[in-house]
Amino acid sequence: MAERNIGDVILDVKNISLRFGGVKALTDISFDVREHEIRAIIGPNGAGKSSMLNCINGVYTPQEGHITFRGKTFSHMNSRQVAEMGVARTFQNLALFKGMNVIDNIMSGRNLKMKTNLFQQAIRWGAAQREEEAHRAFVEKIIDFLEIQAHRKTPVGRLPYGLQKRVDLGRALAMEPQVLLLDEPMAGMNVEEKQDMCRFVLDVNDEFGTTIVLIEHDMGVVMDISDRVVVLDYGKKIGDGSPEAVRANPEVISAYLGTSH
Repeated sequence: MAERNIGDVILDVKNISLRFGGVKALTDISFDVREHEIRAIIGPNGAGKSSMLNCINGVYTPQEGHITFRGKTFSHMNSRQVAEMGVARTFQNLALFKGMNVIDNIMSGRNLKMKTNLFQQAIRWGAAQREEEAHRAFVEKIIDFLEIQAHRKTPVGRLPYGLQKRVDLGRALAMEPQVLLLDEPMAGMNVEEKQDMCRFVLDVNDEFGTTIVLIEHDMGVVMDISDRVVVLDYGKKIGDGSPEAVRANPEVISAYLGTSH
């Protein structure tokens, strides 16, 4: 893997604990993410990976700890604030508008960038029309980048699963995020689809300069494309470091082989 120009810490997660009633989802989790890196979060099912992403992008409010993004520290942010600051998210279960075509799904990711009001957008006149044309031009670039030109006008629900995942990535990219949170972007894919998605994740990181936080079950993928890996098990951090160091960590090995509990 080509060496990336990794920068300073852009996102710092400190002592995050999250409970649902009496159930501890996360216990005292700390790790950081450096600008321009691909940072993986791995762990067995139920380890707390998606809960961690939900804390970062404001879906859940942790009971303890705080998150620092670009030098500003928050104990709680809502999802809109997080998005406005430049953090985008894809979801494990696709949250696309299945009846809408590819262009309109990706355009929905431009919502926060639109300055004209709903009335101006509805009549598509003057500034609203110019703004929409600019946004559509940006969306067309994403469609070209993700190689889905042939499906621009296709309702998303008719596309194969692997292409739907690509549209979901495109909608997140339409927000022009500084940090992109990917929740199992390769889940349910065949080998060829996984290879394609790996290439796109690397290209997003390289060409857009986007920092990526990635949850992924496929250890081969994680080892191939990640700069650093944090490992969760039963809501606790059991490993953190380079892919090579994590792969050799006895606690990580036992968690994945099911021998730690």
